[in-house]
Amino acid sequence: MPKNKTHKGTAKRVRVTGTGKLVAEHQNNQHKFEHKSGSRKRRISGTGVLSPADTGRMKKLLGR
Repeated sequence: MPKNKTHKGTAKRVRVTGTGKLVAEHQNNQHKFEHKSGSRKRRISGTGVLSPADTGRMKKLLGR
């Protein structure tokens, strides 16, 4: 049987925590910050846990 390959695009964007949760950067956090309010910029900064609906598909792409 062939081996499963990790989807490298997903691997660059999502990482697995020690407890098995998937975390990624929030969206809309790359550019055009002068148009976004301060509260919005604070809310989207940092990382967030992926929703359970997305977790299964992402784990399959990561080969887990």
